[in-house]
Amino acid sequence: MPTAERRARVQDMVWVEGGEFLMGSEAFYPEEGPVRRMEVGGFWIDPHPVTAGEFRRFVRETGYVTLAERPLDAADYPDADPNLLVPGSLVFRMTSGPVPLNDVRSWWEYVPSAFWKKPGGPGTTINGRDRHPVVQVAYEDAEAYASWSGKALPTEAEWEYAARGGIDGAAFAWGDEHFPNGKPMANTWQGEFPWQNLKVDGFEGTSPVASFPPNGYGLYDVTGNVWEWTSDWFRSDSSEETSPCCAPPVRPGERFPRKVIKGGSHLCAPNYCLRYRPAARQGETVDTSTGHIGFRCVVRG
Repeated sequence: MPTAERRARVQDMVWVEGGEFLMGSEAFYPEEGPVRRMEVGGFWIDPHPVTAGEFRRFVRETGYVTLAERPLDAADYPDADPNLLVPGSLVFRMTSGPVPLNDVRSWWEYVPSAFWKKPGGPGTTINGRDRHPVVQVAYEDAEAYASWSGKALPTEAEWEYAARGGIDGAAFAWGDEHFPNGKPMANTWQGEFPWQNLKVDGFEGTSPVASFPPNGYGLYDVTGNVWEWTSDWFRSDSSEETSPCCAPPVRPGERFPRKVIKGGSHLCAPNYCLRYRPAARQGETVDTSTGHIGFRCVVRG
């Protein structure tokens, strides 16, 4: 890549010097282990998740149509309600009271015509929310944006290394204390999920990027706000069935493969999904788009 073109491509990105780190954790969820030493090369990374405004520019310049806007093939969803086989996406609905936490259908609803520009479905908009992370993007949508911008999606190791911000082995991106000095450090769920959101951090739903302090590398929203796609296929070294907090359990013979998503989201709560940590991970099917998954990009050195 010519020097001038490369310089323009990375001018708003953050350089992360390569190195070794301890990846994973054995203190929380089984799919995060075992802890292993990993090495990554240097790379540039977006300082925050791709925003709705940035994605809008991509769509305007390319005419790209996201997966949530396209017709569905009934053969891909043999068990689905035929009435729901229309373009749309998953939208979070807060429950009116406590519910069992083993069935995500209690708080996720497939909403026809929900897509990145109307993330909550008809009647909602991203107008005035250009600095919020783009959501309702499936894996191929994120990959398409990355390709258009001359970048790539990070590997899981790159993402975790960057998210740790030089604090190797700490539980959170800012250290080991959950709320240092009583201060929320990320956009997460405070209260009892999925019915009681105390909004101690000041937000319900996504927040504008960079609303919370950066990590040690100057990166914002590496945990909380939105989950982020990575380029790695999901597998778990645990012998236990993996039950991610925001999607159905991983089962043999799934029709769609899963990619690793990282970082947790504004829907992660200690009583249900303590996954707003660099080591946290889950597998998400590549056809999934929801109101709490986004992405950021890298350019490798």
